Amino acid sequence: MMTSPGPREETVRFRHATFSARFPAAHRYTPAHFWMAPADEPAPERAEERPRVWRVGMTKFATRMLGELVEMLLEVSPGQQVAGGQLLGTVEGFKAVSDLYCVVDGEFIGSNPLLATEACLSHSDPHGNGWLYAVRGTPAPGHIDVHGYVALLAASIDRLRASRYSKGPGSDEPEEADADGGPTTVSELP
Repeated sequence: MMTSPGPREETVRFRHATFSARFPAAHRYTPAHFWMAPADEPAPERAEERPRVWRVGMTKFATRMLGELVEMLLEVSPGQQVAGGQLLGTVEGFKAVSDLYCVVDGEFIGSNPLLATEACLSHSDPHGNGWLYAVRGTPAPGHIDVHGYVALLAASIDRLRASRYSKGPGSDEPEEADADGGPTTVSELP
């Protein structure tokens, strides 16, 4: 079973505006704020025989935007072939409902059985035991390493902040106040 990043697992610390998190350096990430990590270690003599099993979850940023997981409904079954970009179902959080797309090409293995009894794991342990589903195959094109992801995340947060401030006088929408003194970005290895 995969666990949260431990004290010895390398992580990248990220802080920008009012958001901070640690992202496992060994995970792969997508621009849609999902992570994927191998769930198995192929034996050296069998490494070429079968594709790896990849666990997929939402990043800490995605869980913050969605809120704590309430329900995940999947439209695919174990054993079914899936492809990157394919709609798998929906995830519902306290703040929003979102479509759930596949980020690995291959055979759908199933959802995380822990979420059936502890859905809060996707929020409290998003990069470990809070994974959503597993696929045997290869990551779909477009995945990035942790450093690419934190750069993309900083740009995403900047766009969100800019859209909040674009509501000027005469707008029907109220302006939102920002409690923080301005953006700071930190990307460092501990």
